[in-house]
Amino acid sequence: MALIAIGQNRKMEDYLESVRRAGGEPVEVVVGADAPARILAGVDGVLLTGGGDVDPTLYGETPHDTFQAAEAGRDEFEMALAREAVARDIPLLAICRGMQVLNVAMGGTLIQDIPSQVPGALAHSVPQPRAGGAHEVWVAQGSRLSELLKDHMGDGETAHVNSRHHQSVKDIATGFEVTATSPDGVVEAMEKPGPTFVVAVQWHPENFWRTGEFRELFEGLVQAANGRKP
Repeated sequence: MALIAIGQNRKMEDYLESVRRAGGEPVEVVVGADAPARILAGVDGVLLTGGGDVDPTLYGETPHDTFQAAEAGRDEFEMALAREAVARDIPLLAICRGMQVLNVAMGGTLIQDIPSQVPGALAHSVPQPRAGGAHEVWVAQGSRLSELLKDHMGDGETAHVNSRHHQSVKDIATGFEVTATSPDGVVEAMEKPGPTFVVAVQWHPENFWRTGEFRELFEGLVQAANGRKP
């Protein structure tokens, strides 16, 4: 069974259950408990979770008035974990903040506050219902994401997603591609082309574990992680 390292989050249950129901074994990772290289030596895949804002000074900007910091040390730890996972070709799924961490770790930047910095923006911070739809996303055809979500989208190119974020990717990291956007142009997913599973989404697929919607994302991670096992 694939061992999936899961970065800390105050609401772990949904992430843990999503991995279990996809056939993986979650391994909770505490910030600073061990060096990223040592952690990755004992797992088959990585899941970066949601949470507070990434410190803008890490991508060369001054914090916006709306900045809400994550737990102490979490940014640097998770960025190092993400870089190491990509360098080692370890399958990785990044969710919400996790997508932002991945982008900054690999050299990208963020929109710090969608409501004040994206003209005509949709409501992207919709706290309830957690497993309800907030808006559509357009998925790039031919991407790994479109293959994962083909049953969810039917014959179309859109998926209806939940949304609880006020930040998003601005300049995408070199070597990555945008694979989904919302109607207002906000980046909703990205991935690293190539044989290794490196997929990031801005919504919260873990909240749907009871219904099975978006389980394909976790199954994709677990299957890719199983493929690394001897």
